[in-house]
Amino acid sequence: MTDKEYYGLIQPYEDAMKLLLTRLEVLNHSIYETKTGKPIHNIQYRIKKKDSIEEKLVRHGFEPTLENAKDQLQDIAGVRIICYFVGDVNNLVNMLKKQPDLIFIRESNYIENPKPNGYRSHHVILGVNVCCLDANEYYPVEIQLRTISMDFWAAMEHRVSYKKQYDNKEQRVAELLQYSNILEKMEKEFEKYNDHPVEM
Repeated sequence: MTDKEYYGLIQPYEDAMKLLLTRLEVLNHSIYETKTGKPIHNIQYRIKKKDSIEEKLVRHGFEPTLENAKDQLQDIAGVRIICYFVGDVNNLVNMLKKQPDLIFIRESNYIENPKPNGYRSHHVILGVNVCCLDANEYYPVEIQLRTISMDFWAAMEHRVSYKKQYDNKEQRVAELLQYSNILEKMEKEFEKYNDHPVEM
């Protein structure tokens, strides 16, 4: 994939991501009736770099071409939403599913079904309608929704584990799971003070 092809590829994904970010801003100040206690603490977003796109295609057995990037990848545009509580995550996911102009593509709920090492997050892929001069087309945007404690765990796990090999992998996984469980318990204790309903 040439640089020119890459920049042409990502433009509509950037547009789709911007449209979704605007929608999230609206939902954040309207999902609850009160002005205080908005569900979203922070939003991070990114467009996948050219090298990352090519590496992922090769890793999955595809040639790193423009066509394969369009056909095989659904995470070229990515948004990470950090909420305060699990109830906020659930409410936001439910509201996004109700948006008539968004296409619900896929969902992986690692909050209800955590990974063996304790990773918890709610992943959703939505199709966002991008209007061009002569046509409308839906482009996928991957959304990761997690709480502050889940994001803290994921950031620390990435820092200590990224591209590292440990002699006792099973022990490392058990330790990470233990830390995840501790944070989950703390989060539930804090949620007792939450004024908003757990789920809409």
